[in-house]
Amino acid sequence: MDFETVIGLEIHAHLLTRTKIFCGCSTVFGAAPNAQVCPVCLGLPGALPVLNRHAVDLAIKAALALGCDIQSESVFARKNYFYPDLPKGYQISQYEHPLALRGSVAFHVGGERRLVAITRVHMEEDAGKSQHEGFAVDGRTRVDFNRSGVPLIEIVSEPDMRSAAEAAEFFSSVRAVLVWLGVNDGNMEEGSLRCDANVSVRPVGQARLGTKAEVKNVNSFRFLEKALEYEIERQVDVLRSGGSVRQETRLWDSATGCTMSMRSKEEAHDYRYFPEPDLPRLVADSARVEAIRVSMPELPDARRARFAADYGLPSYDAGVLTQSVELADYFERLNAACEHPKTNSNLVMGPLLQLLKERGVSIIDAIVPSPERLAGITRMVEAGTISYSIAKDVLANMVETRRDADAIVASEGLAQIGDEDEVVEIVRSVIVANAKAVAQYHAGKQTTFGFLVGQIMKASRGKANPTLANTLLRRELDDAK
Repeated sequence: MDFETVIGLEIHAHLLTRTKIFCGCSTVFGAAPNAQVCPVCLGLPGALPVLNRHAVDLAIKAALALGCDIQSESVFARKNYFYPDLPKGYQISQYEHPLALRGSVAFHVGGERRLVAITRVHMEEDAGKSQHEGFAVDGRTRVDFNRSGVPLIEIVSEPDMRSAAEAAEFFSSVRAVLVWLGVNDGNMEEGSLRCDANVSVRPVGQARLGTKAEVKNVNSFRFLEKALEYEIERQVDVLRSGGSVRQETRLWDSATGCTMSMRSKEEAHDYRYFPEPDLPRLVADSARVEAIRVSMPELPDARRARFAADYGLPSYDAGVLTQSVELADYFERLNAACEHPKTNSNLVMGPLLQLLKERGVSIIDAIVPSPERLAGITRMVEAGTISYSIAKDVLANMVETRRDADAIVASEGLAQIGDEDEVVEIVRSVIVANAKAVAQYHAGKQTTFGFLVGQIMKASRGKANPTLANTLLRRELDDAK
């Protein structure tokens, strides 16, 4: 029997506010345990919550970007359950009346376009964090309440995904939008973005959903895909052996590559939701929503499409250049200073991104030359003054010396060799020094041509005009034959 997989995700994203959702405590990650708490986020008697306006604006911005309908009124509710990291004995969340409904996210998997519907986006406060590691001596668990009250949104999808790869790509696409908007920092290692996955399998053609398992708190695209792949295989094996899948909550163990049962969920939890009596209804009037909509930047998909249409860039280039707002802005400023889109794209995707990776800096750090200064390299590449391979060295020199590209090329003697007589001498010396490769080329091994070109560029320290070098090499090889 063949089985079909059904997956839905619940994504939890911290909102990038300086203070918590209902009090003035800091949200900065990494403080000493319980250093960022107060009577409100500790749930002490008599403490009253006050809603963070900026958190609401960020939540509305995220919901708009996900194509959701913002509800004019939403209601905060008390979600009652008892756990050590929940100081009040309830969590302030939204239930029957969430902030936003009915959205969707489009993305591509294996070259095919997929569309996953968003059921709802609601606001809530995060819980604290139980700490087990490092306390094995006395067998106790410590609780850090710094995270208690940090504002977050929960993005709940429809069960529209049919593979682990789709789920991972959907999660990645949502993260890209949230980071692009400045709603979330995308830091999954610190727990500011995580997801729960609901997964089930059913015989192909069956309309009724199978019994689902919930995989909790996955904070990596790769781990999500691996956890779902394992869980899908586990459920299929259970059904094929004549067993039945239990409804339960499971955890992913990256060390063993398995999901493990955490607790049974044979019956739905009764959280006894009721409206939070200390908070009024949240009103998001049309003027406020429209003001937020107008303030939003062009979204990644739209910008990718524009880069392809306006600049004639391949879809791959457009995708790389829109990894972040800052990178996309940098490219557009560079192209405004020197209008050669493909050369600019190559410089940004190649030497510039490699430099950022090597030095562990971002596009907005002062170490990076301005787009207007980088345009000097583009002009020289286009004019044939320097080769593309030399551009990397010029860029690194610009960072070290803060000099302009033309001054570096002049002082370091990096100008491209375009004189035919000078290049042909280099070509002939390479042919003599690599007789074996030449013989292989003449015997029909065409790949050795690229090797010989590489030797020419090496001998000229990257300064030989590549087009001229290719032409002269082929001519000399044909003459020798």
